[in-house]
Amino acid sequence: MDRKEIVAKKKQYIYPAVANYYADPLPLERGEMHHMWDVEGKRYLDFFGGIVTVGVGHCNPRITGAQKAQIDKLGHTSTLFPHQTMMDLAEKIARITPGKLQKSFFTSSGSEANETAIESARMHTGNMDILALRHGYSGRSAVTRSLTGIAAWRRASYQLGIVHVMNPYCYRCPLGKTYPSCEVACAKDIEAVIESSTTGAIAGMIAEPIQGVGGGITPPKEYFKMAFSIVKKYGGDFIADEVQTGWGRTGKGWFGIEHWEVEPDIITAAKSLGNGFPIGLTVATAEIADAYRGPTISTFGGNPLASVTASAVIDLIEEDDLIRNCDVVGSYLREGLLELQKKYPIIGDVRGLGLMQAMELVSDPVTKEPAPALVNAMLEATRERGLLIGKGGMYNNVLRLSPAMNITKNHVDEALRLLDQSFAAVSTSMTPV
Repeated sequence: MDRKEIVAKKKQYIYPAVANYYADPLPLERGEMHHMWDVEGKRYLDFFGGIVTVGVGHCNPRITGAQKAQIDKLGHTSTLFPHQTMMDLAEKIARITPGKLQKSFFTSSGSEANETAIESARMHTGNMDILALRHGYSGRSAVTRSLTGIAAWRRASYQLGIVHVMNPYCYRCPLGKTYPSCEVACAKDIEAVIESSTTGAIAGMIAEPIQGVGGGITPPKEYFKMAFSIVKKYGGDFIADEVQTGWGRTGKGWFGIEHWEVEPDIITAAKSLGNGFPIGLTVATAEIADAYRGPTISTFGGNPLASVTASAVIDLIEEDDLIRNCDVVGSYLREGLLELQKKYPIIGDVRGLGLMQAMELVSDPVTKEPAPALVNAMLEATRERGLLIGKGGMYNNVLRLSPAMNITKNHVDEALRLLDQSFAAVSTSMTPV
């Protein structure tokens, strides 16, 4: 099936709300580690990984080998039947998660994982109100759409008991202040929101350590310690949404929240844990997990194929020291992006940690006017040159980079070269708007 036929059939048979990148949708046919090929045979260096999902490379034989062995043995059970592959995975997770996190509930997506976390916090605390961050993204279910702090992703859903607090967006401080002289006023405001917009006793707070869809927004070092202290003061559980930041991607530790030296009560994860295979995880302290009122079930959660996949991913990350690779190669990538920022004033901000980086594009570095048209132009320019990247942000003016965690500096050099060429082309051919 050629490109035109695939696009035509999508229009005929798929919900029109299903978004695609690029003015002309890009039908992909196969992938091999850090590259993908479209239906016409053109090769692309993948620096987005299916929205921060392909963590250790497309069709990595060390992952597909485990999958192939398992599919001929046992493919499905549901959570009604315990099996060794799930127990092995849960034990590994308990070993590598920070603090006292011990008990897991497996599902098929990050949306389900986040919804389970909200239910767990409400049952454990006996309280209803949940705090979420502006510009955050939590999923596409009823509850997680309500948690999301971006209007475009909240449509067709609404739930009471969710209150949004300021996010630590230092580049565009919602209070008009400057860090560090602001003394992290956005974190202090959490207490005012609890006292004015909740019952005064909360079930918890959910937050991405780095906001992915929100545009790579990365908090200052004090933020989460302050937020955690306030949440505990008012009776809540702190939930780290690690769907995008987990499994070493940010460097230094297995989970993004570890950069801020906070031990969450609940962690949610998905995406890179399955390297493209559907999986969701909610892991909590024994006290919180034991407070969950059941019975409950997940038809596909923790099935043998998902479990062996996730176990193989964790093993590979450990064996190849990919957490260190994310730190070292991620720092190398960051240095390259900062050099591009010096060269192209339309790059207003560079932010992120490890191999989760973002560039916010503006039409004027002084006024910081968002430039979504420039982002769209950059997507087209990088595609033309064989590089796949992502976009995001409240104003759709942020370029997102999240390659597989086992990329090398050579891959980074290639990506930076293609980004440089694309910025040069866009800067000379388009008037910023």
